[in-house]
Amino acid sequence: MNRSLRVRALLALAVIALSLSIAVTVPVRLGLDLRGGTQLVLETRSTPTTDAGREATDRTLEVLRGRIDGLGVAEPTLVRSGENRIIVELPGVQDPKRAAEVLGRTAQLTFHPVLGTADRTADRPDEPSQPLPEQQPRERVLPDESGTPLRLGAAALTGEDVKEAAARFDQQGGAGWHVTVGFEGDGRAGWARLTGEAACHPAGDPARRVAIVLDDKVISSPQVDPSVACRTGIRDGATQITGSFTPEEARELSLLVNGGALPVPVETVEQRTVGPTLGAQAITASAWAAALGTALTSLFIIGVYRLMGVLAAVGLVCYGLVSYAALAALGATLTLPGLAGFVLAIGMAVDANVLVFERAREEYAARRSSSTRSALAAGFRNAFSAIADSNITTLIAAALLFFLASGPVRGFGVTLGIGVLASMFSALVITRVLAEVAVSRPRVRRRPRLTGIAGTGAVRDRLTRRNPRLMRRPGRWLAVSAAALVLAGSGIAVRGIDLGVEFTGGRLIEYATTSPVDPDRVRTALADAGFPRAVVRSSGEAGLTVRTEPLTNAEETEVTGAVRDLGGGADKVRDELVGPSLGEELRRGALIALAVALGAQFVYLAARFRWVFGTAAVVALAHDVLILVGVFAWLGRPVDGVFLAALLTVIGYSVNDSVVLFDRIRELARRTPGVPLPDLTDRAVVQTLPRTVNTGLGAAFILTALAVLGGSSLTDFALALLIGLVVGTYSSVLTAAPVAIRLHHRTPPRQPSVRT
Repeated sequence: MNRSLRVRALLALAVIALSLSIAVTVPVRLGLDLRGGTQLVLETRSTPTTDAGREATDRTLEVLRGRIDGLGVAEPTLVRSGENRIIVELPGVQDPKRAAEVLGRTAQLTFHPVLGTADRTADRPDEPSQPLPEQQPRERVLPDESGTPLRLGAAALTGEDVKEAAARFDQQGGAGWHVTVGFEGDGRAGWARLTGEAACHPAGDPARRVAIVLDDKVISSPQVDPSVACRTGIRDGATQITGSFTPEEARELSLLVNGGALPVPVETVEQRTVGPTLGAQAITASAWAAALGTALTSLFIIGVYRLMGVLAAVGLVCYGLVSYAALAALGATLTLPGLAGFVLAIGMAVDANVLVFERAREEYAARRSSSTRSALAAGFRNAFSAIADSNITTLIAAALLFFLASGPVRGFGVTLGIGVLASMFSALVITRVLAEVAVSRPRVRRRPRLTGIAGTGAVRDRLTRRNPRLMRRPGRWLAVSAAALVLAGSGIAVRGIDLGVEFTGGRLIEYATTSPVDPDRVRTALADAGFPRAVVRSSGEAGLTVRTEPLTNAEETEVTGAVRDLGGGADKVRDELVGPSLGEELRRGALIALAVALGAQFVYLAARFRWVFGTAAVVALAHDVLILVGVFAWLGRPVDGVFLAALLTVIGYSVNDSVVLFDRIRELARRTPGVPLPDLTDRAVVQTLPRTVNTGLGAAFILTALAVLGGSSLTDFALALLIGLVVGTYSSVLTAAPVAIRLHHRTPPRQPSVRT
């Protein structure tokens, strides 16, 4: 064993041992879409670019953290997003209405003297809702608990004067559930002064009352007890807020008072709730898909590459361990799209091994290597450039998902990036160590065909015999691509693009019904109930999804009732609410992400190769994007954030094939200068097509398993990737290459590529 092999072996053993230790001791943090719970995106109504606006958002974050701690939610998460948004994750919370109400209330608590009653035409407040304490009018009219309009003086005390509040139950006094409030500092004197002035009025006079107002609503207006003397007031600094509260209402009110008022009002711009059953089903389905897909992929590469295939399968297992440990060590959150990315990267991990083994086959067949050992070493050396380029392009897509996407789709970008790095390590270090040790064994040296690299393979043999001249007439392939684009474009024009709720704004609710129900019946019932624009689709064996414009909680209850009546009972397994402003922002962000993805790939490929090849690759990528969107338009499938993740993955995955082809063209141009580019391209296609076919089949096994076993949550994701895999494999050879040839013919004469 030489020195470099020993170093790689020690590195591989160290990483595997560390990964195993982390995997056993450090759990991976699951996203809400896998463990169930509620996510809220709150937006503060302040000017985010000013110092005061930023300070208000920071103060809001602290107030919300105190309220959530009072709710008793296990492992909540609050993070600031941008200048004026706060993302709140509440694991296990299945009642988004209560969570949104508790967190979204401004909770401006004020105590007012009552000046008397007013005419009922003045029931509404004469000032905007939720005025700040320093902006309180000198006199205002608000209805009390019974609806009687009261004239209120300026606020004498605010929530800032309250020391603490607690929910109590008075069984003997008959007060029932109430909230005790204790004042501190100047609040004690202020409370004595307020109650002392009220005590100067006779019993029964409205002016003897004190109004306790929360967010422009009188929640209690008790009379001062007759025992309290005029000008003396209640000096112990304590009072009770009564009002026929339920236990939950009393605890909620005390929580709001203790947490303090929000410095600025907040608005819920996005709300997502996932039931624990849906998350558990997704984990189980993805685990089965990963197991079956890995088994099928392993059997395939073993059948093609024999001993090297066995070692590559061992490398796949190590890849899974390393990537899982990296995810846990970094504290990254594993989301449902991220779980799919973890499974998808298994298929991508095969690509590097296939590139190496195919280059080793070429070396051995050309007799440039005298043994399988030297052929394998040459395979790793010659394939490194293509491996690096193809993985960097995928990392670009992963980085764009992380920086430009949001929510679970961002988790997909993290998992995809970790998977790419782990797959490179497993192929270039772990599998290489195992392969070099194996080909050094005397028994293997005596039987070289056992390795799987001592032959050319069925695909290469057939291509060599036929010697296809695909680029003799590149225009016919461009005509085929143009026809496919016309067909896809007609789908977009005729059927339209069904943008998901996160891009349009609105509400999406998924139900699991007791018995199967016809979506048309539900659609008719909802139209009769006043929701004519509701979109109803089947989901799984006995499920429905209902998509509407933004609904109030009362309207959502009405929709749920209609579904339950027709389905013999129904449980909500998913509930998403996206405000129209956020939907427009996400839609704009998706277009920016797509444009940046294409631009980034062009810049990288133009720098690594030539602008001709960079342009050709981007044209092929745009071709893939339009066809994929057009197919989804014809199928009537939604284009949402998960589709965007699939689309950007297709861009990264498709450009891999183009990179491998262009890398080979560049290599052949250096070896045989002066050969026309069409002839170089034909030779490059023949030499790289076995890798393209074998890698594509390996990924297809994984994606098919996801589509079949992944459940309704992952079906569209896997379908988009399968379509993109087929279209991308075609376009990388029969669209990118003809475009490059046409562009090359229009440029001044020079060598096809001389850059390294």
